Formats: sequence, structure tokens, C-alpha cells
Amino acid sequence: MAPKPVPPRPAPRLYLATPPVDEPLLLAAELADLLAAADVAAVLVRLRESDPRSMISTIKALAPAIQNAGAALLIDGHPDIVARAGADGAHLTGLAAMEEAMPSLKPDRIAGVGGLATRHDSMAAGEAGADYVLFGEPDAKGARPSLEAIAERLEWWDELFEPPCVGFATSREEAEAFAAAGADFVLVGDFIWSDLRGAKAALVEIGEAVAHAGKAKAAG
Repeated sequence: MAPKPVPPRPAPRLYLATPPVDEPLLLAAELADLLAAADVAAVLVRLRESDPRSMISTIKALAPAIQNAGAALLIDGHPDIVARAGADGAHLTGLAAMEEAMPSLKPDRIAGVGGLATRHDSMAAGEAGADYVLFGEPDAKGARPSLEAIAERLEWWDELFEPPCVGFATSREEAEAFAAAGADFVLVGDFIWSDLRGAKAALVEIGEAVAHAGKAKAAG
């Protein structure tokens, strides 16, 4: 009997990180416009450190613009407020932080994880139930692996493991390279918001580039 063919992975999609949120209502209006223009699977909300009530209010102000567009709303850290804020999940940094957060997030919420310095940590995160693993983000000192090293890690994960992998991109070139390497999602943030053409033009362009790179990879 011939082996059952493995279905191809879906085309890569964007994962948009917000700037640290100061004015949630202004950002909500901008996000609604952005998400109507580009294919964004999820939005990572970066909160200013504050008291829990204020942070929950910020998330609730942003949620309709994000979730009504069909995107998941994840909070950068703060897994303890995810359920109360009506968010879809949290992004954690490091294996220990993810394992600590799992009881408050599972089974109903998304638990994503980055800060995985080694292949062993990445595999341990997958085995512990991470919904995605992120490669390529800066460490506490702002240092990152090379583009080639990040792409190699994404390709390795894509070939061997089931949970989605995310590439942290700081430019269009990186976004294309990571989509071509096998990233399921490409996380984009600061360079989108600082683009002189405006965030919408930048996001649309990156989305098209990521989709094209993903199609080229699927075509072989």
C-alpha cells in the first residue's frame, strides 16, 4: 500500500506586533484599517507595564478591532490577565515562563513561546504543548542570530515538527527569507510602524512578499 501523501502546510501568514500601547483607542482605529488591508493571522499586543486593571482595560479596548477582523489577540507576557481581558492567548519568553503559564492558558487559550536558545529547548517547548515556537527575536541585550541561522532553524523545525514555527523579521528581506525557509507565520513589528510610507503600505507589501515566498517554496 502506498503511503498516504502528507498534505502541504498552509501558506505563511503575518503575525503583527504592536508598539507598546499608549493610546488604545487610537491604535484600535489604526488596527482596524490595517487588518482590513492585509492578511494578518494574529496580533501581539505589547502592553506598557501598569496595574492589572489598566492593562485589562487596554486589551478590551483593542479586542474588537482585532478579533472582529478574524485575527487572534495575544498578549506579550501577562498570562494571568489573558482570560479576564478576553484575549486569545499569550506569548511567553523562555521555556520556564511557558511551563508556568500553561495551567492558566490551557486548554482554551493559545500559548506561544520564544526565547528558545537551543534546539533542545525548542523541542521541549513543543513537547510541553506550545502552540507555536518563535525564532529570531532579540535577546535581553538586543542581540539576534544571523539571518542564515534563523532561516536554518525554521527549516529544521518545519521539516521535523508539527506545531507551527514563527520567524521574527526586522525587514522585508528577512520576512521573505523566513517564509521561504518554512515559517508558518512571520512576526513583523517595529519596522512596519516606522515605515515612512505608513504602516498600511508597509504591511500590505510585506504580506504580498511573504505569500509569494511561501508559494515559491510550496512549488518546490
